Amino acid sequence: MDFCHFTRLGNILLSLPLALLLATGCTTQQQSASLVSYAADPRTMEIEARKDDVLRQLAMCESGGDGESSRPIYGGRGAFVGRFQFMPRTVIGFVREMDGRNLSWNEAVALAHDYQQAAALARFAIFERDAISHWPLCNRKLGLRQQVNEIKSM
Repeated sequence: MDFCHFTRLGNILLSLPLALLLATGCTTQQQSASLVSYAADPRTMEIEARKDDVLRQLAMCESGGDGESSRPIYGGRGAFVGRFQFMPRTVIGFVREMDGRNLSWNEAVALAHDYQQAAALARFAIFERDAISHWPLCNRKLGLRQQVNEIKSM
């Protein structure tokens, strides 16, 4: 899976810095212009920054860190994968919902281990599908429901 594919899914799935980075190499001029206007809107930038912060908090809570890891991260005796502790079958389901692709088990594990792709998937799950329940302990610990509601009301 390449990042250009994620860019075409829409800016909402990506953090602002990654979207801007990809705009030069993976988008058309029209999409690039859209990204520039997206970046110029302070309210949108604040919303996206708050979403990024929620994702950072969630990754820290689930796996003790955020960003790429030098080694694969497993939890729950191997049932959960990556910084966001996705179950591979959950990755498969959300990717199918998000863009219609069917991933193999190994592709789902690889996606969950790739921080940028997993963050885009978590962003989709949390802010588009309202699936905070997939992270029950960190949801309660971090007050994710309240944070998400505040972001959605902005």
